[in-house]
Amino acid sequence: MAFWNRRKQLESVASGIAHSALKPTLSWPHLLGLGVGGIIGTGIYTLTGVGAGLAGPGVILSFVIAGIVCVCAALAYAEMSTMMPVAGSAYTYSYVVLGELLAWIVGWSLILEYTVVCSAVAVGWSGYATGVLKAAELNIPDALLAGPHAGGLINVPAIIISLAVAGLLAIGTKESATVNLVLVFVKLIALGIFIALAAPAFDSGNFQPFMPYGWVSEVNGVPHGVMAAAAIIFFAFYGFDAVSTAAEETRNPSRDLKIGIIGSMLICTFIYMAVAAVALGGASYLDLANSPEPLAMVLRNLQHPFAATVIAGAAVIALPTVIMAFMYGQSRIFFVMARDGLLPQGLSTINPRTGSPVLMTLITGVIVAIIAGLLPLNEIAALANAGTLAAFIAVAVCMMVLRVKHPDFPRKFRSPVWWLVGPLAIVGCLYLFWNLPGITKKWFFIWNAAGLLIYLLVTRHQSALAKAERS
Repeated sequence: MAFWNRRKQLESVASGIAHSALKPTLSWPHLLGLGVGGIIGTGIYTLTGVGAGLAGPGVILSFVIAGIVCVCAALAYAEMSTMMPVAGSAYTYSYVVLGELLAWIVGWSLILEYTVVCSAVAVGWSGYATGVLKAAELNIPDALLAGPHAGGLINVPAIIISLAVAGLLAIGTKESATVNLVLVFVKLIALGIFIALAAPAFDSGNFQPFMPYGWVSEVNGVPHGVMAAAAIIFFAFYGFDAVSTAAEETRNPSRDLKIGIIGSMLICTFIYMAVAAVALGGASYLDLANSPEPLAMVLRNLQHPFAATVIAGAAVIALPTVIMAFMYGQSRIFFVMARDGLLPQGLSTINPRTGSPVLMTLITGVIVAIIAGLLPLNEIAALANAGTLAAFIAVAVCMMVLRVKHPDFPRKFRSPVWWLVGPLAIVGCLYLFWNLPGITKKWFFIWNAAGLLIYLLVTRHQSALAKAERS
């Protein structure tokens, strides 16, 4: 078999992996928490205003459209993860269905996605933490509160939160998932407070005109309209894919994975739409667009200053759960690629006490901390979006290929109308990829060109399947 087309056997992956298996400690509440924690971050506090500026009150439709694309991807993930209940997510599915080369590219893209997201969110958290530290009048040198690109020396708060999350994950998967679940409840309560206080002041007049920029338009050379807003809002939804990386650590994957993936998507779609509707009913879409903290602004305008402070503070709670979800996913992708020999196999060791890849988790935390502390993330953060879209497309393709090639293979969850769901996910993701900034697409292809070179020169000779062929 050609090296680029080497594949794992579907039957062996579907039955689980006997050696180096991760310890199953998670149930569906943990997976729901992981999904909601990864999806609901600062995006809900800021993107409502950004989307309103692009689409007006029609941003509600943008949430629906973005949600439909993500639900289609989530259905594909649910089918594939319950069919192959092992760690690795889109990388593993691609290894079985599309071959080793494409699996490497997908895994390489996932490394990009998770690393950049973790580091970018750590820097975002640092910004909030710096505000708290200065408000407390602690005399910390500015050089230690920002990286070289932002006029400082090193971003110490970003490094601390990255290593703290990695340390929590290293203690144990169940323990970290439980902490994550508690933090998720805190930020959901904060959003519930916002809805409860802002809903009584709902003014339907703020919804006129409903779609001031139509579906697709351009204002001063900038894309506007419902679809332009949907392309931006989409990125407030991804994060549910981290749930699929937990397949090997789930007690009842056939039940819990589909609840975690689809449930977190439905919950977050409803929350996003409810928050957007209430925010638009409480203020003009122009006011929302011009505010860096639109939800807090609405509450202040409604004479709820303390609640506005609580909402703003909830953003600090939201960010570590996002870091945790993505760092968890990243460490598991690293781990499985190492187990497959595409990264050094010595990194795929399991801690006998926790049953989790402690070494790889700590290495992941150090990598994230270094990037967050030193590099100009504002220039590369959008690369995470490209990596996510590549993974979503790969999973939808894998689902469709297996439906054709192995229609009778046992499936714990079957996506409804797969022949529609799959193409919708692919076309929707391709549309969103096309609408990414040109520089983002350029760096995404440069990243994967570098990955392809590494594969051709090194990893294709070191993979477990390559060694099995030679033996």
